[in-house]
Amino acid sequence: MQSHNPTADHAIVAESLALQLGNTSAPVSILKGIDLVVPKGQTVALLGPSGSGKSSLMALLSGLERASGGRLHVAGEDFSELSEDGLARARRGRIGIVLQAFHLLPTMTALENVATPLELAGMDSPFDRASSELRAVGLDHRLDHYPSQLSGGEQQRVAIARALAPDPAILFADEPTGNLDSETGAQVVELLFDRRATIGATLFLITHDPALADRCERVLEMADGRIVSDRLSR
Repeated sequence: MQSHNPTADHAIVAESLALQLGNTSAPVSILKGIDLVVPKGQTVALLGPSGSGKSSLMALLSGLERASGGRLHVAGEDFSELSEDGLARARRGRIGIVLQAFHLLPTMTALENVATPLELAGMDSPFDRASSELRAVGLDHRLDHYPSQLSGGEQQRVAIARALAPDPAILFADEPTGNLDSETGAQVVELLFDRRATIGATLFLITHDPALADRCERVLEMADGRIVSDRLSR
């Protein structure tokens, strides 16, 4: 009889996850034994002061960085065993990332910014898929515009479309409204939650805004490289 894999029901399973920077003679401990289990489809907010380790934790969970110690399973993959190239391959199609800085390529149109990663990942009909996602975020009239021709809110919509176009299992968002005014930020938040719900992705959201955090089902708080609070908001 085949044994049940406990990681199969969860988007994220982290055990004693650690991150150290610097050299071996003077290591700096950034994350100090993180234990975290996130069920598939849950919306999770991460709060904490600057320097508490929020972005470092997201970098490990999203496969942008490798942990120094501990175990980590994300979207069915054992990240603990993967090289940097392996992590890059594991991210494709499984993980979407939206950052405070939009990170759009300035020489590509909105359509190309969304379609090119799909094309590189070998997905079918990348431009049709990109066009559909940009329409879904309200940018069907901006497909051929370059980032310099778009407002900040429009650029973040392109970034959201790029993150969600592959239908990822997990969406990571690090202060996605940090470079936007409050009205535009509120519109982007509505869009982010609406599109996430449509594809049923797990959401892991870093924010400084307690009101935004409470829109998530679960709220974590970090301090000094540790999770110090873990509560359900609803």
